[in-house]
Amino acid sequence: MSPRTVAPWLVAASVMPATIIQVVDTTIANVALPHMQGSLGASSDQVIWILTSYIVTAAIMTLPVGYMAQRFGRRSVLLWSVAGFTLTSMLCGQATSLNEMVMWRILQGAFGASLAPLSQSILLDTFPKEKHASAMSIWGMGIMIGPILGPTLGGWLTDTYSWRYVFYINVPLGIASLIGIYRFVPRTAAIEKRFDLLGFGLLAVSVGALQLMLDRGAHVLWFEALEIKVYAVMIGLGVYLFAVHNLTSDQRFVSPALFRDRNYVTGVLFIFLVGIVLLATMALLPPFLQNWKGYPAVTTGLVLMPRGVGTMLGMMVVARLMKWIDPRLLIIIGMGVASMTLGEMASFTMEVSQRTLAITGFAQGLGLGLVFIPSTTLAYATLAPALRDEGAAIFSLSRNLGSSIGVSMIMALLTRNMWINQQELAARLTPKSGLPGGLHDPGMVVALPGEVIATVARQAAEIAYVNDFHLLMWVNLAAIPMVLLLRVPKHIRQPRVAAAET
Repeated sequence: MSPRTVAPWLVAASVMPATIIQVVDTTIANVALPHMQGSLGASSDQVIWILTSYIVTAAIMTLPVGYMAQRFGRRSVLLWSVAGFTLTSMLCGQATSLNEMVMWRILQGAFGASLAPLSQSILLDTFPKEKHASAMSIWGMGIMIGPILGPTLGGWLTDTYSWRYVFYINVPLGIASLIGIYRFVPRTAAIEKRFDLLGFGLLAVSVGALQLMLDRGAHVLWFEALEIKVYAVMIGLGVYLFAVHNLTSDQRFVSPALFRDRNYVTGVLFIFLVGIVLLATMALLPPFLQNWKGYPAVTTGLVLMPRGVGTMLGMMVVARLMKWIDPRLLIIIGMGVASMTLGEMASFTMEVSQRTLAITGFAQGLGLGLVFIPSTTLAYATLAPALRDEGAAIFSLSRNLGSSIGVSMIMALLTRNMWINQQELAARLTPKSGLPGGLHDPGMVVALPGEVIATVARQAAEIAYVNDFHLLMWVNLAAIPMVLLLRVPKHIRQPRVAAAET
C-alpha cells in the first residue's frame, strides 16, 4: 500500500498520541516522586532511579531505531513499540517495590525510544514535500508541548487520584494509537542488513555513561565522586573507539552519508542548542515559583501554561508563513524573540508579578514555536528518503542530549551560585545594621537570626537565577549564526522567489 493511499491526517492522528505520551513520560513522573518514595519504601537517593532508568534506556535504545526500521519494517517496529510501551506503563502503575518499578521503567524506556523518531520519519514520508512544514508542525507540537504539559498533568493526577495514574493515563491513549497504526500506517519493505554490534555497543556505552553522569552528578557532587570520574572515562574512551571503528570498518553503525548533508548536520547541531534552552528554562521556573515565590503546584502550572499556548500558536502560524517568508528569517526572528525574553527573565526579582511571568512565557513559547518547525523542515529538506529513519534517530538523540546537558548544567550552576552568593552576602553584613559582629567569616552565616538568613537566602537565589537566565540568553544568541549555514531547497521556497527563478 502506498503511503499516499491513506489520508495523511489519519496517519498523523494515529502516530502522534503514542509519541506525545512517550515525551510526556520524561517529565510527568517528577512531581510524583515524593509519593512514590513512601509507597515503594525507597530513600530519596534510590527513588531518583525511577527517572534515571527511563532516561538512560531511552537514550541508548534510540541509537538502533534506524536499523530496526529497515530490518523489520517501520510499521512492525512501531506496533511492537506502542504495544510494549502501553503494557509497561500499566505495569509501572501496578508496581509494589522499587526494584519492580525500575525494571518496568527500563522496559518502558526501551519500547518508547523509537516512537518520536519513527513518527517523524512516517510523517515526512506520508505528507508531500510541499506540506512537510505542516507535518513537522504536528510533530513539533507533540514534542515541545510534552515537557511543558508533563509536570502540570503529573501534579494534577497525583493530587486528584494517585501517583499510579501518572502511568495509567498512557493505557487508553496507547491502545487508541495502536489501533490507528494497525489500520492506517502503511507497511514498508524489510531489508536484510547486518547489525554493527561493536559500533552500537561503543556508542551505547558513551551515551549511557553521559546520561548517568548528567543525572547523577548533582547528587554526588560531580567530579568529587569516583562514580562520575568513571563515567567521564567511559564517555571519552567510547567516543574515541567508536570514531576509529566507524572510520576504518566496512560495517558502520552510522551511515557516513548523513554527515555529508550540510543541512542535516547543521540541523542536528542547532537542535542540540535549542534543546539546551528549551528544557533548561522549564527546569528553572517551577522551583523558582514554588520554592521562592510560594506558589502551589496548580498555580505554577497555570502561570506556565501561556508558554505552551505561545508554542502551539507559533507552530500553527509558522507553517503558513514559510510559504511566503524565508524559513531562515523566521528562525532568526524566533531566536531573537526567545533571547529577548531570556534577557527579561534575567531581570526577574522575587516580586515579579504573575502577569509578567505569563506574558514573558507566552512570548518565549511563540519564539520557540517559530524556530522549531523551520529548523526541523530544513534539516530533512535535502536528506535522502532512505536515510530518514536513521537520521530521525540521531536528530531525536541530539535534542534529548541537549535537553539533558542543559538541565544538568543549569541546575548545577544554580545550586553552586546560590551557595556562593549566600556566603558572600552574609560576609558583607556588618554590626552597623544591629547584627552580631564577626560576620565577615562566611562560616558564621549559621549564627545569623532566622529572618536574616531567610532574606540572605532569597537574595542569593535571586542573583543565581539571574545568572542562569543570562547564560541561557547567550547560548541562544550563539546559536543564531548557524542558521546561515542552512540552505532552502526550491520545493519549500516562497512561491514568488521560486517563480522568479523558473
